[in-house]
Amino acid sequence: MLDDTDLRLLSALQRDAHLTAQQLGETLHLSPSQAGRRRQRLESEGYIRGYTARVDPVRLGLNVQGFVQVHLGTHGPENTRSFSQLMTSRPEIVSVWTLTGDADYLLRVYCEDLPSLNRLIHEVLLPHPAVARVQSQIVMDQLKRDSPLPT
Repeated sequence: MLDDTDLRLLSALQRDAHLTAQQLGETLHLSPSQAGRRRQRLESEGYIRGYTARVDPVRLGLNVQGFVQVHLGTHGPENTRSFSQLMTSRPEIVSVWTLTGDADYLLRVYCEDLPSLNRLIHEVLLPHPAVARVQSQIVMDQLKRDSPLPT
């Protein structure tokens, strides 16, 4: 069970993963050692899966963000496994969700430009034997950045 202090600690770390035990202790009104032990417990219990840096895609030359819906024509285990392997092998595909509804998968992609997105769709996704069709949407602007989970 998570108590209120654990939830506040998770919230603080989602805002700034660089907080030291001293800073967490001050924020949570705990000693640094108590705050550090709580953080370690939440890490070991799997509440905290890791720490990452948010990198600006445009600064890396990734000027096109898109979402691609993938509709499979066949759902056999071999095709599904092969499609999953393809998803993990492509660096421009940064996340993949399986869905209910019309599409089977939703891909979030970052590409250098529109020709790169076009190549991804026409030379990588559509040739896969399980893929029947794709639909893509290009992000014009992101109104809300990926934000912390509610705690």
